[in-house]
Parts: sequence; C-alpha cells; structure tokens
Amino acid sequence: MNARANRRRFTRGFTLVEVLVAIFAMAILSAMAWQGLESVLKAREASRGAVDRAGRLATVLTQWEQDLQAVVDTGLVPPLQFDGLSVRLTRRSEPGIVVVVWAVREGRWQRWASPAFTQAEALQQGWLAALQLLGTEPGQVLLAEGAASWQVYFFFDGNWANAQSTGNLGVAPGLPVAAAPPTPPASGASAPAPGPRLLPVAREQLPGAVRIVVTLPGGALTRDVALGPAGS
Repeated sequence: MNARANRRRFTRGFTLVEVLVAIFAMAILSAMAWQGLESVLKAREASRGAVDRAGRLATVLTQWEQDLQAVVDTGLVPPLQFDGLSVRLTRRSEPGIVVVVWAVREGRWQRWASPAFTQAEALQQGWLAALQLLGTEPGQVLLAEGAASWQVYFFFDGNWANAQSTGNLGVAPGLPVAAAPPTPPASGASAPAPGPRLLPVAREQLPGAVRIVVTLPGGALTRDVALGPAGS
C-alpha cells in the first residue's frame, strides 16, 4: 500500500495553471529580451549614421577649405562674394579658372563648379551664369540636408564682419578709357598721338579669412579658413 502511494506521488504531473504561468513568464522574458536587442540594434544604427554624417561633413569642410585657399582675383569678375544665399568665388585649377558656388536653398546645402575657363570672355559669361543658378542644374552636389540657414563673415584688420556689409574697398588696376582731347600744339609743332589712359576702379578687397556658420540638424557648424597666397 505504501509503495503504491509513493509511485502515485512521484508520477504526479504539472497542472494546467502551472503550465500557463510558466508560458506567461517565458513570454515576458522573451519580450524583454527582444526589446533589449532592438534597443542595441537601434543604438548601433544611430551610431553608424552619426559616424557617416561626421565623415561626410569632414569631406565637405575639406573641399570648402581647398576652394578658399585657391581663390584668385582675376580682375575680371568678383573673386569672392556672398549675397545671403550663395557664396561665389573664382579659384585656380589645373586647366584654368573655375567659378564655384556654395549655397543653402530650401534646407539643402549644395556646391556647384563650372568648367575651367581659359579666356576672359568665357569667364565673365560663366560668372553671369552662376548668378542665375536655381539649385537644380546638372553638377549640383548635395552636401547636407536639413540646413536651416547659414552666415558668412570676412576677416579684415583683426576683426570679423558680416560679409554682406563689409564694404572694404581698395583700388584695383585701372581700366583703359578714351584719352582726353590733346591741347592744340604750338605753331609748327606736330601734335602728339592720343593714347589711352587708365582710370582707377574701386573693388572690394579680399579678406584675410572667411568664417561660415551653418545651422544643421545636429547644431551650428562653424569653420574659419584663411585664404591662400593666391588670394592675398
């Protein structure tokens, strides 16, 4: 009799309630484990995205620095100009002179570069074309999205000033104009041949350095770059 009772006690299984409790506990543990795994994956993706954006911005700033350090004043068009929307500059390249435009339009920070010009007339026409860019032309390179605004400052005489209000003018090489009528010569003397004369022209001087402040989704990006010897 005692042996039969012992066998009945040892062969007793789990009740339905115990099985349901166990299943419920396993479900909770599985959900917690999945949430932890999902958080790790999201954190890894966010970290990877941040690294990618930082690498891209580093490339963009390197290109910005290279453009400024290659600025050259040809005397034919403005070498460096900011109108509140776009920075236009002329830079030296291996084949000739290139017009480069950096702009923030509708949240998009973009860069555009013209072909290299080797003739004065072609350079002037390229500069005029750069004034009419809309941001959808072939050759526009998207640098960053979510750019709310940007500002540009020029460095003159130890001070930073808004690039749109510097007004730092200097005298550039003169332009030829028609000569004034010669004074009538004395009797018997030959009249001197009229020749062109040069009229000094006021042009805005190049700054010693340029500062940009671009508002991006991650915060304000500030960069100071000194102009190279070609632009000095």
